[in-house]
Amino acid sequence: MEPVTLSTARLSLRPFAPADAEEVYAGCQDPAVQRWTVVPSPYERAHARSWVEEISPAGWREDREYTFAVRLGPEGGGPLVASVGVHVRGPQAYEIGYWTAAEHRGRGYMTEAVGRVARWMFTDVGAGRLEWRAAVGNAPSRRVAEKAGFRVEGVLRAALDLRGTLHDCWVAGLLPTDLGLPSKLPYLPGPQPSATTATTGACAGAPASPQAGGVVSGRA
Repeated sequence: MEPVTLSTARLSLRPFAPADAEEVYAGCQDPAVQRWTVVPSPYERAHARSWVEEISPAGWREDREYTFAVRLGPEGGGPLVASVGVHVRGPQAYEIGYWTAAEHRGRGYMTEAVGRVARWMFTDVGAGRLEWRAAVGNAPSRRVAEKAGFRVEGVLRAALDLRGTLHDCWVAGLLPTDLGLPSKLPYLPGPQPSATTATTGACAGAPASPQAGGVVSGRA
C-alpha cells in the first residue's frame, strides 16, 4: 500500500521517517512500553533506526503493517506523542496496536488517533472488522480501546507471546457500523447470549475504572 498521512483537530498521523529515530528511542525507554508491547528490551538506538528506516517502511510496501507516527499539530510540527499500527493478519483480518509516550498520556491523544485510524481502515481500506488485543492487566490500553468504540469480547488463553512467555489476552472488536459507517460486506449477527451467560463470561472481573494516564498495547 502507498503510505498515507491522516490528521485530526490536534494530531498528524504520518508514516515513520528516519528523522523520528531519536524520539522513538526515547519513547521506548519507558518501562510500561517494554512491559506490555513486543518492542525489544532493552531498547537500543539501533532498534529505533531499524524500525524507522527498514521495518516500518517495509510493512507499508508489503501490505503487512500500516504504522503511523503520531505528532502534535495537524501539520505534524509538534513532538512525537504516540505510535499506532495496524497489522494485516489475512483477508479481512486486521489488528490495531499502539503506545503513547509517558509524558503525553492522559490527554486523549491515543483515543483520538485510534479513532482516526479506524475510520480510515473502514472507509479507505475496506476493512469489515478491526481487532484489538492486549495482555490481561493492561488496563490503560483497554480503556483507550473502549473509548474508541471497541467492544471487549472475551479472553484468549495463552494467546500473546511477550518475550517467550505466553499471556492470556483480552480481545475486542470494532465494526464499521459501531462508528455509523457502512460495511463493505453484509453482516449477519449470531444469536445473542442470555443475560446469565453475559454476566458470567470470560471478561468477568475486568476493570471498569475511568480513563487514566498510561496507554500501551500488547501488539504495537
